[in-house]
Amino acid sequence: MSGRALVWFRDDLRLSDNPALTAAARDGRPIAALYVLDEATPGLRAIGGAAKWWLHRSLEALSRDLAARGVELIIRIGRSTDVVPAVAKALDVTAVHWNRRVGSTEIKIDTELKALFKARGLEVASHQANLLFEPWTIANKTGGFFKVYTPFARALRALETPRTPLPAPAFTGFETSAAGSVGLSSLSLLPIKPDWSAGIAAAWTVGEAAARVRLELFLDTAIAGYADGRNRPDQVSTSRLSPHLKFGEISPFQVWHAAELRGATGRAPKGDVDKFLAEVLWREFAYHLLHHHPDLATRNFQPRFDEFPWRTDPAALTAWQKGQTGYPIVDAGMRELWTTGWMHNRVRMIVGSFLVKHLLLDWRHGEAWFWDTLVDADPANNTASWQWVAGTGADAAPYFRVFNPILQGEKFDPKGAYVKQWCPELAQLPTTAVHKPWTLAPHEASRFGVRLGVTYPKPIIDHEAGRRRALEAFETLKDGRTAAE
Repeated sequence: MSGRALVWFRDDLRLSDNPALTAAARDGRPIAALYVLDEATPGLRAIGGAAKWWLHRSLEALSRDLAARGVELIIRIGRSTDVVPAVAKALDVTAVHWNRRVGSTEIKIDTELKALFKARGLEVASHQANLLFEPWTIANKTGGFFKVYTPFARALRALETPRTPLPAPAFTGFETSAAGSVGLSSLSLLPIKPDWSAGIAAAWTVGEAAARVRLELFLDTAIAGYADGRNRPDQVSTSRLSPHLKFGEISPFQVWHAAELRGATGRAPKGDVDKFLAEVLWREFAYHLLHHHPDLATRNFQPRFDEFPWRTDPAALTAWQKGQTGYPIVDAGMRELWTTGWMHNRVRMIVGSFLVKHLLLDWRHGEAWFWDTLVDADPANNTASWQWVAGTGADAAPYFRVFNPILQGEKFDPKGAYVKQWCPELAQLPTTAVHKPWTLAPHEASRFGVRLGVTYPKPIIDHEAGRRRALEAFETLKDGRTAAE
């Protein structure tokens, strides 16, 4: 195959196990690499602030990796359907390759571009790279899509083992100045005034190499005991691969096979490996739902919730966002999120339940806040998980399940180490009171440096009162009617 090829990078900012890059570089064809920041196409959701920080650093890393092989990363801003054809024409390429995305708008963009390039006589191909199984290839026994995780996961485990990851291909570049690349700083991805990113920068190393290191560290030190340890925010017991997967610095194929190899060789307990792989399949399930329900971020998966009596309470929402609810495990999670751009998954469920159940605030408030503050703000995982905890989604938690933030804290942060890390004003409290400081008499609390309502807030709602109110609201759904009816 002669000519030159263009590789359009999107959510796949890596060189290894990148089928589009491998296909473009076959037979020694020189390649050009392109990234387009598209915030102009209607239907594409602009990423949040924390994810923009990560994207900047990830593009920096990808640029270095490509430059080491003699290829410049072309960076452009604008509508993909305008920019990609213009770059392909300016560089006079004969082939264009990219890896698929599954959102409805993204599919429309790809379909339009494929038709355009084929009409020009170019080789054009999209490739499977970021999901183990494409959503449109999975169907239940009736030919529809799965709405419950367990049978979905069972069906996927019955299929052939996901393909083996591809090595980074050998490739060369060519002169690309005609493409009109802009500098990375032109994307304005980093915060300036104020620069709130110091905590995120301290918590993360970004890029493909960092993703591989994090995977190996997890498999070496934390996968043994993962089945139980993954629920402990006070321990380093999860992979923390989610932002690397979100930006495609590592592929699910690489994660899957590396974990399976540990189990197969006896270097990790099979039960722990299986539990970890089940979490990988939950990511697949979330994308399966997003593909078949493209407005998952804005509409209830279950329409019967469309008339649910959500409350409007800006003060309560702000208290939740700032980690000032008076419930230590909730506040610790929200502060960890603001500082590091990430939150432990167990705590995500606790803070999510508190917002939608105790405060009776619409889950979309939480989804939007997470979208802006998470470095791993994934369009499928974030939304599907919020709908799950709210009870509005597929395979959702039963409406009557209201997480008790006190018991959750005592069970999964038994010594209060996590709370004391992120709520330092509670650091001197004894273990018996750290998850419920209001149970101490004022003179007792003051001995440990705590003055409720002054140094740490009083609970913004009583747990039992919030639980009763939630159950009463959810009871209105039993016969499909709301209280207003």
